[in-house]
Amino acid sequence: MSTVSLTLDAIFDLAKKTLLANGCDDETSSILADLIMKAERDGSLSHGLFRLPAYVTGLKSGKINGKGKPEVKKISPSVIKVSGNNCLAPVVLNKGIPELVKAAKENGVAVLAINNSHHMAAMWPETEMIAEQGLVAFACTSYKPAVAPAGATKALFGTNPISFAWPRLGKTPVVYDMATASMAMGEVQVAKREGHKVPLGTGLTKDGKETTDPGEIADGGVLLPFGGYKGSGIAMMVELMAGALVGDNFSFETAAKDNNDGGPPSGGEFILAISPDKLSGNDWNKHADEFFEKMKSMDGVRLPGERRHKNRLDKGPRNINEELVNKIKSLS
Repeated sequence: MSTVSLTLDAIFDLAKKTLLANGCDDETSSILADLIMKAERDGSLSHGLFRLPAYVTGLKSGKINGKGKPEVKKISPSVIKVSGNNCLAPVVLNKGIPELVKAAKENGVAVLAINNSHHMAAMWPETEMIAEQGLVAFACTSYKPAVAPAGATKALFGTNPISFAWPRLGKTPVVYDMATASMAMGEVQVAKREGHKVPLGTGLTKDGKETTDPGEIADGGVLLPFGGYKGSGIAMMVELMAGALVGDNFSFETAAKDNNDGGPPSGGEFILAISPDKLSGNDWNKHADEFFEKMKSMDGVRLPGERRHKNRLDKGPRNINEELVNKIKSLS
């Protein structure tokens, strides 16, 4: 695979220029370009520049409103609801999360319900942002069907990621972001592009056969949930919380309404923020740190998010797939 070296500033500039050229205003372009740059910086390659062509596809088709503005409504002291108005989710989160944080600090717990936005980024940015304010965070969202329920060979669930973040005062939060599928579809697509095999159990071919070929999964096949029935149950939970609970679509309903242009479809997101200060008192951080140190004392264990935070310390250039960079340049 041929790569080109790009500085973090160059990654941001490339993404912003491309988004501006395809119908985004300056605010939307800046927010999304910053998110893409941070994904590349932190080594989250399947959610960095790799996603940009799909964003552009949705902008060109008119499905995504690159100049739209979300509407924030306070339903109750601890319930915030944001209508995305066909904005990209990072823009919606930029407006909604400060309100969620404020409500959680005041009331001990708060929920942010998001409707009608286009989410295709990683989910760690929103939960980490909340944890950096001293709050525990949980988020989930669905997508178009790509995952078969346990026992089935046809897709019903999205990859249905969940993200959890725990604050650590004076330290980076503990954060994990995972698909409830055996592997995120973006990672399967990256493996296809780079010619890697995937583990058996990742997914099935269009004929319902197990395969290690990511192309057979991505092109007409289906992903499997992680852990069989356990992962399937968590994926079902995400469908309910990011669909029915927030008043948005299930994955199969999203698919029925989508124009299938390849860009991220419209959907909902559920985010919960909890104040440990309110629930536990003053000793929660010391108590949790003792637990984390116990974990880290075990051979082979690292805390979720540590690798990403370590990558973040490197401010140098990143090696980006040359074919991808050329494709992005052609879009602007």
